[in-house]
Amino acid sequence: MTGALALRARGGSLGVFAALALTLVTGWIVVTVDGGQLFSLPTTVSLLHVAAGLGLVAVGQTMVILGGSLDLSVAYVVSLSTLVAAETMGGDDGAVLPAVGLALAVSAAIGLLNGLLVTKARINAFIATVGVGLLLKGYLDNGYDGPAGKTAPSLVQNLGYQRVGPVPVSFLLLLAVVAAAWFALARTRFGHHLVAVGGDPEVARLSGVRNGRVLVTAHVLCSLCAGLAGIYLASRLGSGAPRVGTEGLYDLESIAAVVLGGRHWPAGAAV
Repeated sequence: MTGALALRARGGSLGVFAALALTLVTGWIVVTVDGGQLFSLPTTVSLLHVAAGLGLVAVGQTMVILGGSLDLSVAYVVSLSTLVAAETMGGDDGAVLPAVGLALAVSAAIGLLNGLLVTKARINAFIATVGVGLLLKGYLDNGYDGPAGKTAPSLVQNLGYQRVGPVPVSFLLLLAVVAAAWFALARTRFGHHLVAVGGDPEVARLSGVRNGRVLVTAHVLCSLCAGLAGIYLASRLGSGAPRVGTEGLYDLESIAAVVLGGRHWPAGAAV
């Protein structure tokens, strides 16, 4: 039975890769007919930059989805973190570390609120995170008419536009975050507990797992990843942007990325 489930999961993964290959081929044909080059260096770099921002948010979304939850406030966390970072920096290279730290601290606080609403107040994750997102939206809409603050030139140069060969530094940052998330999920107690909670919360609880603590941690990590994406976007834009998260559809697209690219865990594999 387990072998059949594993074979089915493998078939699902192959289907995702086949769809990706078909999309690339279709895109290449369309761009070529239009007289462009899909796999030119500028296009590849641009795609990697886009993947870096969405990928960072998707890594965090993976955490909460594995735990049986989700976070629909990430788009607003992205926007808010760009503003916190840019306004704190004010164009000063010496304020980069305090600005990054403050942006991540604010993001973590939002994730903590989401986690407590889901676990302690027992509010459905969809409702809780949408509610928090709408609160953030109200603050952003009332407080900002457009871009604000100024990102430090060193952050713009190093994170926003610097490359190692053809690979942007931002994409290397994404790879580092992905590696850290993989290690946490596959090699730590937290990761095993998170998968257990997502599989069957009651069985996990009876097994001694503190479900609430695990889910709160997952929500904090999700918001931290969204905050990191916001810092990266601020480095690209040179200022804070109150609507960059919602205009980029980071909430829905991050969930789609997790669903399409997520690994299928065969039932009973961890037993």
